[in-house]
Amino acid sequence: MPFSYAVYKEQRLVISTASGRVTQAEIKERQDQTGSDPDFDPEFNQIVDLTAVTDFEMSMDEFTALARRRVFGSGSRRAFVASAPHIFGMGRLWEAHSALSDDDPSKIQVFYDLPSALKWLGLEADPR
Repeated sequence: MPFSYAVYKEQRLVISTASGRVTQAEIKERQDQTGSDPDFDPEFNQIVDLTAVTDFEMSMDEFTALARRRVFGSGSRRAFVASAPHIFGMGRLWEAHSALSDDDPSKIQVFYDLPSALKWLGLEADPR
């Protein structure tokens, strides 16, 4: 599966991992699954590991709609990690669209490396 997630309750963290060509349906399915997971709390932080993603297969309207969906709360911090410049740029676009979704969106930052993302989230190590 090109898009998966795991909940780490002790760290109050969700790690979502994607690879290959990611579709709108896959992202929406993971958002729905995460939101209904009994171990999930909307105030948890998130790492979205996009380092193995090659492309997003969706229209800009679909991308915008996904970015504006509320799964995480306004107190959560969400770190997107992308090593390819075009995927990094899509992460920044997600960040911008998410900020427009309501008055108090979750905080999103995009990083080129996992250690920087972990530091921003206040974590010392990757729990995986």
